[in-house]
Amino acid sequence: MATSAEVARLAGVSRATVSRTLSGNARVSAETRRRVEAAAATLGYVPDVAAQSLSGGPSRTIAVGFFADDTWALSQLTKPKHYFYLNVLRSIEAGAAAAGYDLLLPARPPDPETSGSYVRGLRARRVAGTIMVACPPGDRRIQALLEAGLPSVFVDAVATGPCATWVASENREGAQAVTRHLIELGHRRIARITGTETDPSGGERLRGIRAALAAAAIPEDPGLYRRSDWSTEGAYHAANELLAARPDLTAVVAESDMMAIGVLRALHEHGLRVPEDVSVTGFDDIDLAAYALPSLTTVRQDTEAMGGGAVKALLECLDGGHAPAPVRLPTELVVRRSTAPPAR
Repeated sequence: MATSAEVARLAGVSRATVSRTLSGNARVSAETRRRVEAAAATLGYVPDVAAQSLSGGPSRTIAVGFFADDTWALSQLTKPKHYFYLNVLRSIEAGAAAAGYDLLLPARPPDPETSGSYVRGLRARRVAGTIMVACPPGDRRIQALLEAGLPSVFVDAVATGPCATWVASENREGAQAVTRHLIELGHRRIARITGTETDPSGGERLRGIRAALAAAAIPEDPGLYRRSDWSTEGAYHAANELLAARPDLTAVVAESDMMAIGVLRALHEHGLRVPEDVSVTGFDDIDLAAYALPSLTTVRQDTEAMGGGAVKALLECLDGGHAPAPVRLPTELVVRRSTAPPAR
């Protein structure tokens, strides 16, 4: 097995320079970096990341946090309502690996009595920075990260600071587009099943739905609105309530694809055909959307740009010492077989 001393001899540099180069030190010149990386590749040298960490070298670890501080666990990703974020995590993992970083997913919750416990745990593990996914406003970890100045990027949440920025989709515009699609088909009695309004993306999507209705001079109808919890089961029960109260509805806008799947089940059990009797739309364009029966009209979010963009933003912060500007990613209306003009 090759050693750093052999790489140094072949590249014509010191062992310290080899260490600085392969740990990502920005102060190494491009020519020196090229020589060291070429020598390492020729010899098949792989640096000992653990040893670098213990020696006090630059950290090559990014922490990833999810959801609310009381539902922080990675196991939350197994719940259907969080299915969308699996692809976001996959993109974060790919971006981190390409940049030579490992991911850390803390397996212990923050101390509910001390807001700074989360940051202290990250510092003890010598993380370079953190990517926080779908943390709601009021999450104690957000303020703790901002106060500590730990480089952080928030995905599907909004928080900024000297070392903090965020990446999110154009949720309002996407919801407005899919609602406008139904209106253009001729629908006027459009039901809405939303997630929690305290969630940033949920609030933005509801505003988009309302904007499309207002632009078409369709009055708000409180009887056509139900709030759910982002879950398939919750949307299923909300749809049943709507069908019992308002059998005259002709379309349902669900704020996520997993919620739309619950709506499809409720409509089927009521003997209603989609889209002949009722049109249904979702949001996210998860892979299941194309395989639903019928395939689901939805709004596509770019999970690759979301996860990869979060890693890119964090690396810019680590290299430059300050956070780049927030990023809003465009969405795309995807029309499939679950929408059609109303029959009544």
